[in-house]
Amino acid sequence: MNAVLNVTKSLSGQTWQWRSTSADARDPGFQPDDLVTQLLLARGATRETLEINRDPTIRGFMPDPSVFQDMDVAAERLAKAVLNQDNVTVFGDYDVDGATSAALLIRLFRDLGLEAGYYIPDRLMEGYGPSGEALVMLGQQGSDLVVTVDCGAMAFDALDMAHAAGVEVIVVDHHKCAAELPKASALVNPNRLDESDAGAEHGHLAAVGMAFLLGAALVRNLRGKGFFKDRTEPKLLELLDIVALGTVADVAQLRGLNRAFVAQGLKILAGRKNVGLAALIDASRLKRAPICSDLGFALGPRINAGGRVGKSDLGVRLLTTQDPEEAQKISAELDHFNQERRAIEAHVLEQAEAMCSSQQNQAVAVLSAKGWHPGVIGIVAGRIKEKLGRPAIIIAEDDDGIGKGSGRSISGVDLGAAIIAAKDQGLLIAGGGHAMAAGVTIEASKIDAFSEFLNDRLADTVGTAQAGKALLLDAVLSPKGVNPLFVEAMDGAGPYGMGWPAPRIAAGPVRIIKCDIVGKDHVRMIVAGDDGGSIKTIAFRAAESDLGQALLSAPKNRKLWIAGRAKIDDWGSRPAAEIHLEDAAWAD
Repeated sequence: MNAVLNVTKSLSGQTWQWRSTSADARDPGFQPDDLVTQLLLARGATRETLEINRDPTIRGFMPDPSVFQDMDVAAERLAKAVLNQDNVTVFGDYDVDGATSAALLIRLFRDLGLEAGYYIPDRLMEGYGPSGEALVMLGQQGSDLVVTVDCGAMAFDALDMAHAAGVEVIVVDHHKCAAELPKASALVNPNRLDESDAGAEHGHLAAVGMAFLLGAALVRNLRGKGFFKDRTEPKLLELLDIVALGTVADVAQLRGLNRAFVAQGLKILAGRKNVGLAALIDASRLKRAPICSDLGFALGPRINAGGRVGKSDLGVRLLTTQDPEEAQKISAELDHFNQERRAIEAHVLEQAEAMCSSQQNQAVAVLSAKGWHPGVIGIVAGRIKEKLGRPAIIIAEDDDGIGKGSGRSISGVDLGAAIIAAKDQGLLIAGGGHAMAAGVTIEASKIDAFSEFLNDRLADTVGTAQAGKALLLDAVLSPKGVNPLFVEAMDGAGPYGMGWPAPRIAAGPVRIIKCDIVGKDHVRMIVAGDDGGSIKTIAFRAAESDLGQALLSAPKNRKLWIAGRAKIDDWGSRPAAEIHLEDAAWAD
């Protein structure tokens, strides 16, 4: 395959390739409608599905919930709970997906006339997932039914304890499953190994997406029982703002139904009907309706902050409250916790980066230390993964010799499956996850053996993934072509996210007018082309990278091609386009 602009080795050592291999995708002279079509096709849409992908709706992508194993069983039991006014507790994970999943079901139950309780475990004291002690306690406190969301798929011991104590549990999850399933009244999970093809097709859904489908199945079940003859049906679509937040924050792939969840959820979010989310938008200092990236970088981290360094139930409380004053108070608290989280994260990241040299020959970087805060290890793992270009697991050891770890992977490497295999080998106390993210509990004495196991299992896979790495481009423009009109046209193929990547463009040739470091290690440039166009760019966390060093020392008269994501900069008196720089290459 010919390299784009003949770039076979960029300043960061990559080749540049077209995302799409069709000839018309390489024509930089598209009109906006043609551009959107090509962007859709390059992301996996077929010509037959162009229209539903151009305007992703729930109707266009919604499956029949009954295609999933145990879905009808779970819906029937929940319908019974609503009709009998059972005491129901929703047990959610402490992250955004768990909080949004729990909040969605609680709000739906409320609309159906049932006030459900909730239980969110403390990340530091209880760890991930349901414990047997917590489930038994809920039963002793009067819960007739516990619904776990975003956890439970691998909770064998906990569900055994609950079953022995007579506590009825429904599991709603999306994480990897073993061949054997834990004891539960129903286990709804598209990643069950015995799932039908129609159900497994939706294995990329976050737990909140599965909770939405369960909600649809529940409403349908109650409709069939005549429940709505004298009352209004709940408006499930009005809960899509919560679904969108959980889906994006959990880095679920934005294809198919997930894209519809996010596209429609952003519309609901703009209406500010959920007083908790409205307060969180204000606390995040957003002056416009949130866009997809805001869910992942502004709203999501604040919801997560409660579980990371503060109170694990704050997210659910915020998303379910109907009191604007309470919502404002909780949002302010979450914003404060998020600031604390950033400081803790920076400290752990600095120490982890200093240890990276010891992992040069490992397929998966496994870094551990005592004193690291377990609430930030997932974020740090993501940063280390970006720095090294391979999977990373960060483990926080406690004084009792037990480590809690969080891992992040690269495209093409299924980290969750490797973690489950390590648990089966007796290397872990607990572990699970999905392809791109996973968690572990491990004895500190077994960390080295665990690292060796991952290296042996994933070395070839990681090597293949790294060898095939290339910067994928969607268009090449002249400097003047990088303007707000073009950026807005590209938005027509959104929303973008994991699995449906935002367009990446190349522009040039350009000369560097100014290049310096801003913040801690961001490289900022102003470049100009021979056509009179100029572009502002910024390369985040790049000052010490090969790319950053090359740009900072580049001769001012030498021409470059630049590549990255085009964004709208609306800080000035009028909007302008800028590029979040990911790579560059000499043009002469």
